[in-house]
Amino acid sequence: MSILLPHLPDDSWRLTHLGRLLGHAMRRFDARVLQLMAQDEAVPLALSNLAARDQVSAAHIHITRHLALAGDRLTDLAERAGMSKQAMANLVDQCEAWGLVTRASDPRDARARIVRFTGTGLLWLQAFERAVTLAEAEFRAEVGDEVATVVKLGLEAYCGSDDQVF
Repeated sequence: MSILLPHLPDDSWRLTHLGRLLGHAMRRFDARVLQLMAQDEAVPLALSNLAARDQVSAAHIHITRHLALAGDRLTDLAERAGMSKQAMANLVDQCEAWGLVTRASDPRDARARIVRFTGTGLLWLQAFERAVTLAEAEFRAEVGDEVATVVKLGLEAYCGSDDQVF
């Protein structure tokens, strides 16, 4: 005996909508950046080994992307990265253990702490810049200069032009 199922609508759109494609693109881009950073000779060997063994994740990239050079309070860093304060605190703890960041007293508020890059963290940030530049060049080579330019302009327009840091 066979069971008749109601006609199911076509749901292929769930695999190809813009949000899903953007998510896949970001994960692919971040994975490539981490791979390039693991190969960067200027990255301290311990960090390179962590990245090569997938111990450094795209979540750790949030600190690299969002921490201001002058430092930030944890709450500001978490907000900028779109994360909870607790999740960001866990990432900062790991990055502090790896020597990428340090916490110092906030001169404006004795109760608060400022997260700052260490010298090693600044080397990591420079490697991040080189890796992003190379990953963007690879993207351009794969899709072509015109498409890459349109994608970048479209994303900039979509995200807004108020110079907000994400």
